[in-house]
Amino acid sequence: MPLLTTAKAAEEAGVGRETLRFYEREGLIEKPIRGNSGYRQYPPETIARVRFIRRAKELGFTLNEIKDLLDLSDPPNAECAQFRAHAKSKIEDIRSKIGKLRKVERALSSLVDTCERSGTPRKCPILDALED
Repeated sequence: MPLLTTAKAAEEAGVGRETLRFYEREGLIEKPIRGNSGYRQYPPETIARVRFIRRAKELGFTLNEIKDLLDLSDPPNAECAQFRAHAKSKIEDIRSKIGKLRKVERALSSLVDTCERSGTPRKCPILDALED
């Protein structure tokens, strides 16, 4: 497969052109070669790597965590146990965030339930709670 321009590589990978440039600056993908025209030219392997990054982000991994996963995915470093450990850690983070979001939901629901709907902002328990 021939080298791809930024626009074509971004389209194939399902991201924007600025995303490719950002991943390049962050060291997530290798700097592409530049053709005689000066335009960036990406090898096909970059597409697979960007798709990997995109899917990992969709699963909630941060860019730093994705860097670790990418390092692990390069042979001879690839070991399933290490990927499993990263995934378990991410599950714990997600469960913690869900717990915190549930607490926020209960607090807001309680405020809404106690709201007198009197029409005057100064008697609103929601406003009172936010001003404390």
